[in-house]
Amino acid sequence: MCTAIAPAHRPSAFYELAAPVSVTTPRLARQFVTGALEATGHPALIDDARVCVSDAVTNVVQHARVAALSVEVTVCAAHAVIGVRDGDVRRRPYLRQAGAGDERGRGLVLVRGLSYDSGVSLVWDGLELIGKRVWFELREQ
Repeated sequence: MCTAIAPAHRPSAFYELAAPVSVTTPRLARQFVTGALEATGHPALIDDARVCVSDAVTNVVQHARVAALSVEVTVCAAHAVIGVRDGDVRRRPYLRQAGAGDERGRGLVLVRGLSYDSGVSLVWDGLELIGKRVWFELREQ
């Protein structure tokens, strides 16, 4: 993420949205990410960010057993890292091999294809596991 010393990698802005898990939350997350990237001068990242965040949030809505989630946007000079965090530590996303007729199972493959880097990180509070974060990094061309 944005932890390097070089000026191009220092975070210039951090935004966070806390939202309930609901069928309308993916749309809200797309709007939130669009606003954050527009406000920080990264319009070239918006289209891919909207697809990726929509998929990550939809996965939480469909599979995680939680009442709330958060969307985090960390913006650096030439890239952004977006994460979707929830508190369901038991259900972790994984890459699936979707068949030709399957309607599900392509999300993480899609996120991986659109992003510079992506992954799933566990979220800790001291020694207590409290959640997971699906994240992806998008870079300016």
